[in-house]
Amino acid sequence: MKYILWLLKAAIFFTLFAFALNNQQEVSVNFFFGTLWQAPLVLVVLAAFTAGVALGVLVMMPRWWKNRRSAAAKTVADNKATPATITPEDAPHGV
Repeated sequence: MKYILWLLKAAIFFTLFAFALNNQQEVSVNFFFGTLWQAPLVLVVLAAFTAGVALGVLVMMPRWWKNRRSAAAKTVADNKATPATITPEDAPHGV
């Protein structure tokens, strides 16, 4: 199984590497106010992917923090709600 995963990772890497080699044409990206960026197509695609991932993470951060706070509060509430029980094995010998 370990070797199959390595082969899959290698196949994905070589596929993306071939994609990068086949898309080296210069493209122009026009921004606002006449700003122009010229770069190879693969860099433009990589920049767009990276910006999308970063934006997705930033948008999800408040929800992740809220869920972590609520899970921590629930854990604390569950720990306070369960009474501590002493089993005969845990009791002192004189009791």
